[in-house]
Amino acid sequence: MKETLNFLLCGVGGQGTILASDVLVNVGLAAGYHAKQAEVHGMSQRGGSVTSHVRWGKTIHSPLIGAGEVDVLLAFEKLEALRNIHSMHADALAIVNDHTILPLTVISGDGTYPGDDVLQSAFSRVTSHVKFIKGEQVAGGLGNPRVANVVLLGALSYLLEQSSLVSSECTPDTWLKVISERVPPKHVELNRIAFQAGRDAAGK
Repeated sequence: MKETLNFLLCGVGGQGTILASDVLVNVGLAAGYHAKQAEVHGMSQRGGSVTSHVRWGKTIHSPLIGAGEVDVLLAFEKLEALRNIHSMHADALAIVNDHTILPLTVISGDGTYPGDDVLQSAFSRVTSHVKFIKGEQVAGGLGNPRVANVVLLGALSYLLEQSSLVSSECTPDTWLKVISERVPPKHVELNRIAFQAGRDAAGK
């Protein structure tokens, strides 16, 4: 178990990155860590880049994470993953949603979207611990693509367990309790299923 664990979440406005960040900091607290969350940087409205810092540890004085200090990168979109690789330290864990949202510069013809080979090459120079999850595809199979963020949280929970980075208190039930407290009651069961689907996808 690592004494301090630094998470960076990144995505595009409208993907549920903020909810995922809120869940993550509260899972840390529920698991017995001191946990802090930085305010979201960037444009949280739909279409803008969103990043959020979450830190767990025995004592956390600041929620901000320096470049090269990220232990776990949770990326909700592939280009956002590429933009934030520099934040990771060597051999950090990266969980990347295998999903593309074209930015306005690409749509207007003023830019190009990098291919998967570019992304994979960039990660290979930093870490071998990279897992791609088809979040929207898994969530769509459940009938609601909007729960892709919870699919990714499920994948994160599984991979954290496998890496032995977290305490034994950080169980699936801990995650599900926090998630259930933060979604409308009528969506609790769907989110529970999405969380388990993410765990299953990460284990394949």
